[in-house]
Amino acid sequence: MFTTVLMIEKPLTPADVEMVTTLHGDEPVSFVVLMQPRGDQDVLLRAVDDVALGYIDDAAKENQVPEGDDAGPPAERSLAHSLESLRQSGAQAVGEVVARHPLDLLRTVVERTGADEVIVLTAPHFVEEFFHRDWTSRARHKVGVPVLKLFAQHE
Repeated sequence: MFTTVLMIEKPLTPADVEMVTTLHGDEPVSFVVLMQPRGDQDVLLRAVDDVALGYIDDAAKENQVPEGDDAGPPAERSLAHSLESLRQSGAQAVGEVVARHPLDLLRTVVERTGADEVIVLTAPHFVEEFFHRDWTSRARHKVGVPVLKLFAQHE
């Protein structure tokens, strides 16, 4: 069985589930999902990403989305939804919400599970990507398995 550690920041959409569960054809896949709650990040950077993608309404609402300590309960619900969606597709799935130090946890989970790969499923973050400060770029320096970046579907 192929084991994938899947880092997400939003609940999986049906298109996301189809994308990650069909990457390896008919080979059975198990997922360890790490849900990264919205941290105390720069609202301006997120708004720039939204505007660049044409999501003007989202940019205007950036300060209305819970973050920091308030992001825990929505992250738990998003994780539960995502795990159930993966299981309904026939995949095995377990997961946890990342409390802190996501890259340290990622390395530990990869080692503990013997994962074959890491998939970072995220919205584009242009500023962070340009400076190679995004999760994918940073994870490639922390784990000893391939790290694939995929863009989550916007709903």
